Amino acid sequence: MTPTADRKTDTWSKIQDQFPDLVIQPLAAATEHPEYHYDGFRPGIQVLEVGHTRSPGRRQFGVRTVYERDRAIIVRDGACLYGDIFRPALSDADPVPCIIPWSPYGKTGTGPQNYDSMAPYRAGIALDRTSGYEKFEGPDPAEWAERAYAVANVDARGAGLSEGIIAAWGQQEAEDVYDVIEWVSKQPWCNGSVAMAGNSWLAIAQINFASRMRHPALKAIAPWESMTDPYRHVVARGGRPHVPGFQKLIQHAFAGPEGAESMFGMLEKRPLYDDYWESKRIPVENIDNIPMYVVASYSSMIHSYGSLQTFRRAKTVKKWLRVHPFQEWYDLHRPDMTDELQSFFDFYCKPDSAGSADVNNWETSAPPIRLSLLGFEADGSPAATVVERPESSYPLERQELRKYFLDAQTGTLLKTAPVEAVSRSYEGKSLNDHLSFTTFFDVATELAGYPKAILHMSCVDHDDMDIVVQIRKIDASGRQLVHLNYPCPVPLHEVPDVNVTKTLGPQGFLRASHHVTKNNGPGGLAPPSNNDLSAETTHDVFYSHRTREPIPPGQIVRLEIPLWPIGMTFEAGEGIALNVSGHDMCLPETDKCRLTEPEDENVGLHHLHTGGSFDSCLIVPVIKG
Repeated sequence: MTPTADRKTDTWSKIQDQFPDLVIQPLAAATEHPEYHYDGFRPGIQVLEVGHTRSPGRRQFGVRTVYERDRAIIVRDGACLYGDIFRPALSDADPVPCIIPWSPYGKTGTGPQNYDSMAPYRAGIALDRTSGYEKFEGPDPAEWAERAYAVANVDARGAGLSEGIIAAWGQQEAEDVYDVIEWVSKQPWCNGSVAMAGNSWLAIAQINFASRMRHPALKAIAPWESMTDPYRHVVARGGRPHVPGFQKLIQHAFAGPEGAESMFGMLEKRPLYDDYWESKRIPVENIDNIPMYVVASYSSMIHSYGSLQTFRRAKTVKKWLRVHPFQEWYDLHRPDMTDELQSFFDFYCKPDSAGSADVNNWETSAPPIRLSLLGFEADGSPAATVVERPESSYPLERQELRKYFLDAQTGTLLKTAPVEAVSRSYEGKSLNDHLSFTTFFDVATELAGYPKAILHMSCVDHDDMDIVVQIRKIDASGRQLVHLNYPCPVPLHEVPDVNVTKTLGPQGFLRASHHVTKNNGPGGLAPPSNNDLSAETTHDVFYSHRTREPIPPGQIVRLEIPLWPIGMTFEAGEGIALNVSGHDMCLPETDKCRLTEPEDENVGLHHLHTGGSFDSCLIVPVIKG
């Protein structure tokens, strides 16, 4: 049996009135999607006894747990969303808080995305660490029932059997989240407190809601690696199409009754930043009252900048930042981090629990900022990675911005500008060709913060260039190193070369014709200034991307390219390489995204000019003390 709608809800009238060209991608139904783990529509309640497992080898339930399946939740416009509710059986007499992990990825292990298919070696997560009832990238109901919490795994609008079309964040999703919080908080088994948690989309949904609406029952959020600006962070990073293969992979995994909003399809119609993209930007500067446990890392090609921006921009004084050295899924399921997340939630969601204010005074015991610095692997042995060191600010106030000039003649980074003007070139439309410039540190060194590259570039064959820069750590022999994101059962050289498993280093992107939009034009916000060092100090170069100006073939143009945050530690004799190319130098997110042909729009050779009147340089934040 499957649900049938006795009404036709026009869930998109508001958006289509505003954006008539909205691109909606048709989806396969959950019952027909070849990779969807659909197991029927069976609304009802069952009790999972202590020791229950969903399949052999999975995590057992440690307490009797009520499992209410395919629960209908009607939101304000009449659309019916379906959710699976897990709660400890004792909640009938002693109500508990509820955690909502929000996404269109399947409500209870039903979606195609899972740790087995998305990462080698299950992202380092043991099979018996999770029950199989968890929403992908969300907290496990078996674990949290033991911790006296309910978990409401809801299929977002348009996903699974929920009615409507999948909304890519924005106001529509915020309204749906509000209505589900309202419903959950009024249930007799809920103590009136709601929290939100989870990685990626689940994290973005939290800050999207908290930026646009408030609900008194939502007591705390834990955005575990998020994003604040879909255009600048993922769809069109640097003003050029970004990781289209990965975006298509995610979108093709959706299943639902009608379709899904396609932001990548909208980029083809609206390649410049405009009111559509502004409607998708998440205004985290509006978050001024909700306690936030913000998690970030360097391993994501989508979340690193936005996670840190969330912490920096949000105005709430009750915010904590933890930058970890792992991959986000592995980190989410680390037992000690689950304990810590419970401490955070308990403080705000269980205010009347015995001793909570005395024993678990989260606000006075948790460091406000913890920062990790990657040591990278050399000869198969991990270097001295700094793991979650307490700090008083981010970016660090004790940073020193150090400038290294590029020397095209020697391929090095110099502390003084070369006298002679020299140029080198690479093939713009190539997956392999690039330039590399290196320097070595005489003493142990730490880098943490926001780097920036200034490059003088030209191309005689085309009126535009897509430029990519990347910082890599090198050993004393100049070999570029990798960082392993989680423990793997094989030597480093046998670990698949995918981004979820291996971090190479931060990148920066810019379509040269967009350089004229630097720090100008309305739409999107300029770099953060609240609770921060100045934009000039942090090198948060901001491009509005609202217009473009072709580069006359052969003309040399000065480009400022901000890189995403860096966090590296070096022994004396080790150093960095700056790579410059026309293509994304990050490893593919999965093997399914691996490129065989370039996706960029480059033509001909790109020429990089250094020395003389060309101040091509790299500026890096060095930590003093």
